[in-house]
Amino acid sequence: MTCRTLGSTLLVIGTLWCALTQAQGSTPAAAQQSASASWPTKAIRVVVPFAPGSFTDTAARTIGAELGAELGHPVVVENRGGAGSTLGTDIVAKAAPDGYTFLVTDNSFAMSAALYEKLPYQPALDIVQVSLLADAPAVLVTRPNLPAKTLKDIVDAARSHPGTLTFGSGGQGSSAHLAVEAFLLQNKIEMLHIPFKGIAAAMVDVSADRVDLAIGSVGSTSAYIRDGRLRGVAVSGDTRQAALPDVPTFAQAGFAEFNMLYWFGMMAPAGTPRAILDRMQQAIARAVNAEKVQTVFSGAGVRATVSTPAAFTKIVVDETALWTDVIRRARIKIE
Repeated sequence: MTCRTLGSTLLVIGTLWCALTQAQGSTPAAAQQSASASWPTKAIRVVVPFAPGSFTDTAARTIGAELGAELGHPVVVENRGGAGSTLGTDIVAKAAPDGYTFLVTDNSFAMSAALYEKLPYQPALDIVQVSLLADAPAVLVTRPNLPAKTLKDIVDAARSHPGTLTFGSGGQGSSAHLAVEAFLLQNKIEMLHIPFKGIAAAMVDVSADRVDLAIGSVGSTSAYIRDGRLRGVAVSGDTRQAALPDVPTFAQAGFAEFNMLYWFGMMAPAGTPRAILDRMQQAIARAVNAEKVQTVFSGAGVRATVSTPAAFTKIVVDETALWTDVIRRARIKIE
């Protein structure tokens, strides 16, 4: 099967692998070698498709400082938030593929590809993956006084009284919204979604006993859990988190099917020479081991990591398929 013969229903998911091989291999070998030998010769722009303050922004700036030292030229982070991360992503998709514009984004890249019927760019064809930068587990938290204290108790309560329990999120189609919807579908239960303007606002209302539960990252929940403002019920991943030693994994709580991780990674415009992408990936591999990166990331409950472009692309492929299915089955629409 070629990229041209993929059906429309597979455009987003199936062509990611084609895009990876074709876009990165589109520059002649001699030109790639020449570009790699001289690159970089000036500052590198990294676009973050969110406002300042998110961990995606923190990751870009922390690793960007190390990359600047590694590559010998400044890495300048530019926040271009808006339209659910698609505005900044579109800027990178349309940028010159010369190795001087990159994107640092998160799960929203795959979620947007699944959520929006029309985007100003083609996720599978206009953007290529470079490397993961970090990943983090998801934590299910409840209000302090919720009678259901364990994950099994919560599921049983939702089965007994469909649509009565409420869950908060950072907005319709946000990662926190889709994560809970995935859990509900896996367990054939219903809850009422309460969208907020950001996950921080949702956590405030859960901690105030106005909303029953939510899913967030370790970084956004651990302080609340430690001081008793939230009750930690389950954490994704294979092992318990050092910051939350009393919170079992979803598998330990009896729900191994749910294992969502938040991820953060670097991408580039399709057509960027493979030799440049390889050099950037190698620089990232060194940067994530820097003491400052390790300190900042671990303090936020995040694990600094690195991957090959192919491994990162597979994550995007798999997640796009997952969220496409969740959005279809849960009938989620963006107004």
